[in-house]
Amino acid sequence: MNIIIMHTHDTGRSIEPYGFACSTPRLMAFARQGMLFRNAYCAGPTCSPSRSALMTGMSAHSCGMLGLTHRGFRLSDPSMHLASFLSRHGYDTVLCGVQHESDDPFRLGYQRRVGTAGPDRGPHDRLNALEASAFIRERHERPYFLSFGMFNTHRPFPEPSGIHDPSYVAPPFPLADCQVNRTETARFLTSLDTVDKCVGMVLDALESSGQMQDTLVIFTTDHGLAFPRMKCSLFDTGIGVSLMIRLAGTIPQGVVTDALVSQIDLFPTICEAAGLRPPERLQGTSLLPLAAHPDGRIRDSVFAEVNYHAAYEPMRCIRTERYKLISYYGDYPGPILSNMDDSASKQFLVDNGLRAEVREREQLFDLLLDPVERHNRVDHPEYAAVYADLSSQLQSWMRDTKDPLLSGAVPQPAGAIVTSVGAVRPTD
Repeated sequence: MNIIIMHTHDTGRSIEPYGFACSTPRLMAFARQGMLFRNAYCAGPTCSPSRSALMTGMSAHSCGMLGLTHRGFRLSDPSMHLASFLSRHGYDTVLCGVQHESDDPFRLGYQRRVGTAGPDRGPHDRLNALEASAFIRERHERPYFLSFGMFNTHRPFPEPSGIHDPSYVAPPFPLADCQVNRTETARFLTSLDTVDKCVGMVLDALESSGQMQDTLVIFTTDHGLAFPRMKCSLFDTGIGVSLMIRLAGTIPQGVVTDALVSQIDLFPTICEAAGLRPPERLQGTSLLPLAAHPDGRIRDSVFAEVNYHAAYEPMRCIRTERYKLISYYGDYPGPILSNMDDSASKQFLVDNGLRAEVREREQLFDLLLDPVERHNRVDHPEYAAVYADLSSQLQSWMRDTKDPLLSGAVPQPAGAIVTSVGAVRPTD
């Protein structure tokens, strides 16, 4: 069995299979041919921690990825990476495009790299999709693992195409519906078009080469969109991710599940599908039982965290089907602007008073009554038992996973680049 993971930057659930107002026909077709997870979450809504958790099957702090690799943060043990694990079990391991878990992909266990890392622009994704397709069509003596990483939908977005007129798009929640955000949304949609085309190219190569029936194909992203209150936040707009899986003969077509799942569940899923014994260190659970019983559940909660992005912003959260508790451990009283990607949407909020907002140390949300996470119930007496239970579970998880935050501020590694919490831009 071959394994392909196709992953994007900063896409959240803003694709057609999740009802987003866009046209992604290849992703829509893929969803109907496999299984769609409506409640999938990343382990950390920043690039390197999220991807490292996915590829190691462990929380970001458990695998050591507390910040961004290009700012000096590292996995504690690269041999824990999925590519290294599969390489040791007889797989050819190939990277095409982007990864964000190391400055050297070969240290992670990749035996071969095709395509180019390139700048964050669409043409490189399309060229890499061609390279990935060419690799798929090669003659293979052994099963392979292909990681196809796209830069889109990372900023900078391209200019809006003629298809996406800013006058006729709606900004995603929680952005205000104004011209600035409509233009930004049109640019995002143009970036998303490239993703859909690239996914289609890879799927076409699998079909034309006769390998689709013997390949586990996964599509996902690292975290929410690169807008304020999304990426680098623990709201659902930050930690909610797209996740679709196809495996002929194991996963029926057109299955949709509302079960709560985490991206750390992908490593054990791959192990079960490939018939490999999972490492004992894994913290996730295989998703395959949900293929037969999509109305079932494999976990009662998911956890997510932020440590360092551009600046230090220590946060933890637990999310269940109904409730979420977010705990902030930092000292800065307001929003940390340097952890928001620079954009016209961000500047619009700054110009209209974003800096004056006060951060609450703890936030408790009833997601059935308040799915937009705007009414903090932490001090409401009727939620006292819920708060106590979630707080206890969160503390237990931190202890069980040896979270360094329990001992105080998480130290930055020597030489790491960290922006001031009071800065406005990530590069300040």
